[in-house]
Amino acid sequence: MKLATTTSDFSSYAMDGYASANAIADAGFRYIDYSFQYDYNRRSGLLAGDWRPYADKLLKLADERELQFVQAHSPLGSPLVKNGQYESFMQLTKQSIEAAAYLGIPNIVVHSGYVKDMSKEETFKQNVLFYEELLRVAEKYNITILTENFNKMVFPDYYWIDSAEAELELVERVNHPLLQACWDVGHGNLQELSQHEALKLLDSHVRGVHIQDNCGNDDTHFMPYQGTLNMDSVMHGLLDIHYEGYFTFEADNTPLPARQRRKFEEDTRCLQLPVEFKKKYERILYEIGRYVLTQYDCFEE
Repeated sequence: MKLATTTSDFSSYAMDGYASANAIADAGFRYIDYSFQYDYNRRSGLLAGDWRPYADKLLKLADERELQFVQAHSPLGSPLVKNGQYESFMQLTKQSIEAAAYLGIPNIVVHSGYVKDMSKEETFKQNVLFYEELLRVAEKYNITILTENFNKMVFPDYYWIDSAEAELELVERVNHPLLQACWDVGHGNLQELSQHEALKLLDSHVRGVHIQDNCGNDDTHFMPYQGTLNMDSVMHGLLDIHYEGYFTFEADNTPLPARQRRKFEEDTRCLQLPVEFKKKYERILYEIGRYVLTQYDCFEE
């Protein structure tokens, strides 16, 4: 397997996709998961009105630094909530699919939706309609959409798709070759089903992964070995299903961003580590990934 990580690794330092890809390359990574969230929050980059010059800039960087954009993550929003932001969210989600395809990316992760007090059956029905609309765009650009398991829901008034069983049910209900699964192992770590069994359940539908860790009680998105995730269970699951995708990190909260840390308003000089420290963490992240894959004789440059 080949190691990849997300451009959201550096979003807490207000670095766009271009700057993040550069920093990721410095750490040793050659395969990039492009996160559209930074662009979505600012209506910039690949989600600006005229986005192709920026895409060409990214492709030039990839050529110069021997990088490859191999996966993407669409912007997070509320696809089942028909409010004043719905049309914009849908338009930009479709644009992210087109832009990802322009970069040569084969798979883009798009989260399912949920609504307070919506039943399980209605949640599935509305999500099927949501993905069917996006799949018309995916068909045009021949790109696969990956639905992802959410972190475990803790609010009783909501149903959302947070387990391997529910993710499989959604994929089977949509029943389209361009709608497959991304398994987030950190989200899976919040569930009772083992990583190994979850991956075996999803089987050939797994076309992408998010590798991140937590302590089983919060979706912290730490790098592996900072939480309770069992990496052997993950690896046995991936090997048992003959996974052919990228080993893609989404450990973008190491170190924890300043916005998530307790505040002392009188003085903030140590609130967030400088980006130079983050770059060192990024190199360690690469080394951890290489170590794990090497232990199972499946590391690829």
